[in-house]
Amino acid sequence: MATTEAIDVVMPQMGVSVSEGTITKWLKQQGEQVEADEPLLEISTDKVDTEVPSPGSGVLTEILVQEGATVEVGTKLAVIGGDGAGAPSGSEPQTQEAPPEPATQAASDESMAAASEGLGEVAPSQQAPPEPAQAAQTNGKTFVSPVVAKIASEHGVDPSQVQGTGRGGRVTKKDILNFIESGAASAPAAPPQPEAPAAAPAPAPAPAAPKPTPAQAAAAPTQPGESFEPMTAMRKGIAEHMRRSLDTAAHVTSAIEVDMSKVVAIRTELKKEYQQSYGVNPTYLIFVARAAADTLRDYPWINGEIRGEQIVTRSYVNLGFAVELQDGKGLIVPVVKNAETLNLVGMAKAVTDIAQRARDKKLLPDEVQGGTFTITNPGGYGTFHGTPVISQPQAAILGTYAVVKRPWVVQDELGEDVIAIRPIMNLTLTYDHRLVDGALAGRFLRDLREKLQTWDESAY
Repeated sequence: MATTEAIDVVMPQMGVSVSEGTITKWLKQQGEQVEADEPLLEISTDKVDTEVPSPGSGVLTEILVQEGATVEVGTKLAVIGGDGAGAPSGSEPQTQEAPPEPATQAASDESMAAASEGLGEVAPSQQAPPEPAQAAQTNGKTFVSPVVAKIASEHGVDPSQVQGTGRGGRVTKKDILNFIESGAASAPAAPPQPEAPAAAPAPAPAPAAPKPTPAQAAAAPTQPGESFEPMTAMRKGIAEHMRRSLDTAAHVTSAIEVDMSKVVAIRTELKKEYQQSYGVNPTYLIFVARAAADTLRDYPWINGEIRGEQIVTRSYVNLGFAVELQDGKGLIVPVVKNAETLNLVGMAKAVTDIAQRARDKKLLPDEVQGGTFTITNPGGYGTFHGTPVISQPQAAILGTYAVVKRPWVVQDELGEDVIAIRPIMNLTLTYDHRLVDGALAGRFLRDLREKLQTWDESAY
């Protein structure tokens, strides 16, 4: 039943470290009927793209934030039901007011969030709540979200030097990115120049044109054959995450060749049963993932991470799988938790489910967090080698590549070397050399290959 009272649609909290989101698409238009839990809009954050369901049934009377806009969590996006007498469409979005908290509690919350994300220092807590006009700045320190703190730290930016546009002057992610793109983060303000004399003996040579900032370059006139499109929140998040990984980890890649003859034979035997009984396809990726989860139990450092000056190891394996979105314009890594407990059928079901929900934008934030080891599978497109980038703060990432028939030296029944045709797959392990040495990576790949080449169906 449609509601007679107005229901506010607000930007949801999509994870502890997510402070804002971008409206990518409204699935309903103003004036249309919408049912409770029906997909209402799509949003994008630096963690996940997802659909937001309607909080109630009724007519979508107002849309307050248009597509492409980035707003903070809690911002009022639209109104369902009521008499539509609120703010007119197109007005500034309103943010839900939260009851004031002591600054000590706010700073403590920020510190806990920053520690969980490894974001470095957060401004110290204060003994009394700040005045409303100073809610974003106290004693020269600026309280910012973990996302903003992380970006500021990576680029050497003091958030107190950034003009905030958020509530109470708070610095948002958009503010910090605009500040960095403007070049202000790396170029200090030029000192004031003395006034020129009234009459100069000779005209000074014209100064060289300054190098344009990224923002100025983006605003430059389009050249013939060029076109521009804005980066999505997901693309910005990927760029930031990959750059941070290369700046953090000492990347090294090792590779090994695997004779997949036994896996090919077992897969051919199981394929019809899996499709008819379970509705899944036992791809080569499933076999590699199951064998990798088993092998990682013997290599805790490859399944671990560096946290400060400590090495973190785990008794479980949370496998992340890189999934392509938007025709190559997006990438997300959903996670299969406790993968070491799954048999081959369970692994096939889990990977099929998260991959499909990733493409349908049905994932929850928790399903793209907590990974301990990642697998990327560009081999589905025929590639045979690569050097993937580690997903921080993990220690390694496994690349799986195309199964290709190649001439291979084997021994016949007489123990003689002969050339045979075998289905061969290349596997690569990119690892953080700060934690994983080449010998350890080599042994891991050797043991993984052994499991695949001597696959025992009863063991999985």
